[in-house]
Amino acid sequence: MIEDMNLFWVGFFIFIIAMLALDLFVFNRKAHEIGVREAVKLSIFWIALAVAFNVLVFLTMGSQKGLEFTTGYIIELTLSVDNLFVFILVFGYFCTPKFCLHKVLFWGILGALVFRGLFIFVGVALLEQFSWVIYIFGAFLVFTAIRMAFGHDKKIDPKKNLAVRGFRKIFPVTDDYHGDKFWVRAAGTGALMATPLLVTLIFVESTDIVFALDSIPAILAITTDPFIVYTSNAFAILGLRSLFFALSSAIAAFCYLKYGLAVILGFVGVKMLISGFVHIPVWASLAVIGVVLAITVAASLYKNRGRDTCPMPEEK
Repeated sequence: MIEDMNLFWVGFFIFIIAMLALDLFVFNRKAHEIGVREAVKLSIFWIALAVAFNVLVFLTMGSQKGLEFTTGYIIELTLSVDNLFVFILVFGYFCTPKFCLHKVLFWGILGALVFRGLFIFVGVALLEQFSWVIYIFGAFLVFTAIRMAFGHDKKIDPKKNLAVRGFRKIFPVTDDYHGDKFWVRAAGTGALMATPLLVTLIFVESTDIVFALDSIPAILAITTDPFIVYTSNAFAILGLRSLFFALSSAIAAFCYLKYGLAVILGFVGVKMLISGFVHIPVWASLAVIGVVLAITVAASLYKNRGRDTCPMPEEK
């Protein structure tokens, strides 16, 4: 079984590398502004890959693991949509040129795959060594859900971001963008300088770490299998770029999304807190999450029927 799992891991990483290479060197070989139609096609492509992988998990690892992947993927994809609000704020604040957005998201997601992998293995190791940690995770999710429901979301302020402030103290940053370059040489001195595009990337990366503090404990309430946790995270992250371009002009329509996310986080938090006394099967968790999402989306669309959605901030 261990050898089989090693093959699964190796095969999955080969697949990820191949998909990232396809995205970088085929789909987006040249920097360009991604339109809604292209983004929708790419979103369908990434979701279809996740579904195909889910079927593979069902066939090779059994229905239990298959349901765990399905539930984990839906949770992670839903929580990832919440990231889109932050991306819109960040790109508007830094006045990021639209043709550079894909490059920032590509490298940001590549970093997220690494950092979330570290968080996942640390989280799983903690739960295996100290079973009582599950109650800490559960309480944290319930607390986060209450804050989200009552409007106390994470404060994302680019001016106060520690990673950005620390980077600016170490490296000089140009005033203007230089195409899609992260680094340039200063005219005259030849000194290496970072561009605002690199600062934007650092901010995106650091905020993803903050969001991972919610998403990783949430999926650990469903399963502690590191392969299922990581792969469901990875597929949700891989599809996030195209989802951003597909939904950026309509994201404001999902006005009740944060309440749905609050209910989902609260549910998985309670699931963790009562895990020592009551076992909630994976299929029941999937059903609850599906119903909450359906109600949230339907209520949001009903409220905003006939209204114009808010587009992504224009470049200054």
